[in-house]
Order: sequence, then C-alpha cells, then structure tokens
Amino acid sequence: MPQRRFVISFLVCAVLSRALGAQAPHLFVTPAHPMPGSIVRVTLVGTGEAPIAAIHGAMAGEPLHFIAAGAGAWHAIGGVPVDAPQDIPAEAIIERGSGIADTIRTSVMPYHAPPARRGRGRPRRLAVSSRFTQPLDSATEQRIASENARAREVGRRSHETPRLWSAPFLRPRRSRITSRFGSGRVFNGRVASSHLGVDFAGVVGAPVVATNRGIVALVDRFFLAGNVVYIDHGAGVVTGYFHLSRTLVAPGDTVVRGQKIGLVGATGRVTGAHLHWSARYGALTVDPLGLVALGRGW
Repeated sequence: MPQRRFVISFLVCAVLSRALGAQAPHLFVTPAHPMPGSIVRVTLVGTGEAPIAAIHGAMAGEPLHFIAAGAGAWHAIGGVPVDAPQDIPAEAIIERGSGIADTIRTSVMPYHAPPARRGRGRPRRLAVSSRFTQPLDSATEQRIASENARAREVGRRSHETPRLWSAPFLRPRRSRITSRFGSGRVFNGRVASSHLGVDFAGVVGAPVVATNRGIVALVDRFFLAGNVVYIDHGAGVVTGYFHLSRTLVAPGDTVVRGQKIGLVGATGRVTGAHLHWSARYGALTVDPLGLVALGRGW
C-alpha cells in the first residue's frame, strides 16, 4: 500500500506539473501527514522552461538531494524526526543558469497518534533478567553516547556520498518481523523504550544481506547493538545491521544489493538471537521499511 501511494503521488504531481506550466513552482510532501520517523517523498513541480543549473534544499535540518523525475518534476526523499514537532519546514532552491535563484517553501504536519496507538503495533512485552533493567554506570553510558555519535556521523557524511543505488531496497532477511519501528518495549511490566528499528527472526548463523548497493562505512562491536555493520548508500541514506554473530565485510568495501554481509547473532544487549535492522537519513533515525516502500524509480 505505501508503494502504491507513492506511485499515485507521482502521477498526480506529473499532471499538476503539466497544468501549472510556467506558473510559480510548487513543493509537495507525500504523505502529507507522515508518522514520526517516516521516510517521505518531496516533489517539486512547475519549474518552468528557464535553464536550471541545480536544485537543492533541506527538510528537518537535513539536505535534500533532488533528481529529475520527468514531466517537469523533481523528487527527493526526506526524513521525519522521531520527536517531530507539529510543523516541519521544507524548502527547495532552484538555481537558474542565469544566476537567479528561486526558493520554494512548504511545511509538513506529522501525524501524532494518541498514546495508546503509537508504535505501529502492540508493545512487545519481555520478561528479562534484572541486569537488563539496572542503571548503567557512567563509563558505560559514555561508551553508548560515543557509539551513538559515531553512527550519527556516518549518516551526516552520507550526504557527501553520491547516490549509489538504483534498484529498490530489499529486506535484509525473508523471515518474519518480530518487532516494528516505534513499537514500545515493556520490560518486566515497565515501559522502557521505543523501538527504533525493525527486528527479524533468525537463528544464530542465519544469513543477513545488504539491502542495496553501498559502501561499508563502519564495522565494530557496540555495547547495545553488539557486532554492527553500517552501509552508506549515498545521498544521506544509511542502513545498519545489529547483533550479528559474525561480520563478513570490512570498512571501505563496496557491497551489492543482496550480498551476504553477516550472520544473525545475539551479541550486545539482547535477550535472544535476531537481526535488528536500522536506517538513517542523515543524522535522523527513520523506519527502514520506508526505504522498501519507495519501490522502483529511485
């Protein structure tokens, strides 16, 4: 259904582009009311016939990378912060061959579900050892903060990498999803966190594949995530693969869509073997299934 929605949006924008002709450019975001943590499509139409030198923009503090989509339309993807405010500004800057620049602005109104409906799924209730619910010492907290900063930096640097993919994104495993993005985590009856990734079932040693072409940006062992692989797909898009029992790639490797990059494990702070798949748009953590929903044309 999300992929179909994007296709319909493209067709609508193409028709609008033809209808607008030489009128002022317009900027649209699809869906109009995304969930926090969503991947959205930003479309610019009505750019006119004057030669264009470049188009760039920003949304939620992250750059937008526009590509020509035909029929006078330009597309980019953007990310909605998980702690999204009520109104997120977005803009596109059209640089003309003549040296004149036009700035077109719009805003995104995220959908904030009632507390009982947040999380895109029922909370996952876990009965775990007390060691998982005890406060961490300061040294461990500093380690976690440092590892999170390294992951954010991979996302920031991805804006400097040209887009490396052309085929649709895959899921990293064909197994069932055991926990979705945004779902609550209830440890021993207490709400402890919101899940910022997608978990796939798997036994130790089961294969994990790259979801699209990219460059391996980081391979390490983190406190929470265990053995991790981060892949920079370019144009701000990064995917992460956590809790691996074994990593099969090294930083700097170029991987292809569907290539085996690691094996399912239970490393890090987990209660059992599974794959946790994450995604970033720049420094923003987003739902990785939103990349799959983009489908073809990207």
